[in-house]
Amino acid sequence: MTASAIVQTQNLSKKYGSFNSVNRVDLHVQEGEIYGFLGPNGAGKTTTLKMLLGLVKPSEGTITIFGESLNKNRPSILHRTGSLIESPSYYGHLTGLENMKVMQRLRNVPDKNVDEALRIVRLENHKNKKAEQYSLGMKQRLGIAMALLAFPKLLILDEPTNGLDPAGIGEIRELIKSLPTSYGITVLLSSHLLSEIDQIATSVGIISEGNLLFQGKMETLRKKSKSSIFLKTGDNTKAEHLLLTQGYCPVESDSWLVFENLIDTNVAEMNKFLVNHNIPVTRIEEHKKSLENIFLEITGKERSL
Repeated sequence: MTASAIVQTQNLSKKYGSFNSVNRVDLHVQEGEIYGFLGPNGAGKTTTLKMLLGLVKPSEGTITIFGESLNKNRPSILHRTGSLIESPSYYGHLTGLENMKVMQRLRNVPDKNVDEALRIVRLENHKNKKAEQYSLGMKQRLGIAMALLAFPKLLILDEPTNGLDPAGIGEIRELIKSLPTSYGITVLLSSHLLSEIDQIATSVGIISEGNLLFQGKMETLRKKSKSSIFLKTGDNTKAEHLLLTQGYCPVESDSWLVFENLIDTNVAEMNKFLVNHNIPVTRIEEHKKSLENIFLEITGKERSL
């Protein structure tokens, strides 16, 4: 177990017959992180998370959480872990508060935890409404409130924004982002939504067909995206000829001149040079590879997430 690592797996694998659902995955989730576990549907995300909770038995490999072996210390580990896997479980005929009270008895926590968890997910004003009358987003928040009830050191969430509208996604995103700093909770969440991981995670693991293809800080992943400058002028042919004399090497793309690896100073100088030569610069845009483009490069497959 590395220093400050909350979750660490080694050669974690799960086979169903001859099919490798998860193949020798080495996860490293550091304390205080929001770790985004990213991959297409069917990539092995949920199976991996279930193995971390002891809900699925690995075919091979080891799991260490809080520095302890899951095989030997599962009750102790789960006491410090909250989770929401696949979809929230609740009793529809009970109110939100009554559902929380059921979970309170199971987790043996004080009343103040119930009130605080409902406040965090903004359900305090809806706690007396039956859960079956909740919107999809409210049901998801109730599930997260149940997972937060014991204020765990580790929170594991499987596709927490799945099926939500944009407003609901924004609410869950802001909630999750607040947990490490406000409550000292390390978050491990899975998603197939690249944009969500990009906005919320501090670290990321990319899994495809059961194989972990990338793991590291979001900054490291973003550095794989080299920006390009797209330039449009009143006379691209003349502009290209003049810029070649100055050492620039544009590539024509439709009605644009495209430049790689330019810094801001280069762009300013190029703009000034063209204007001084009576060529109107009508548009300058910076294009960066999206997280999806980077994902496709890492996996080497043009596949939908």
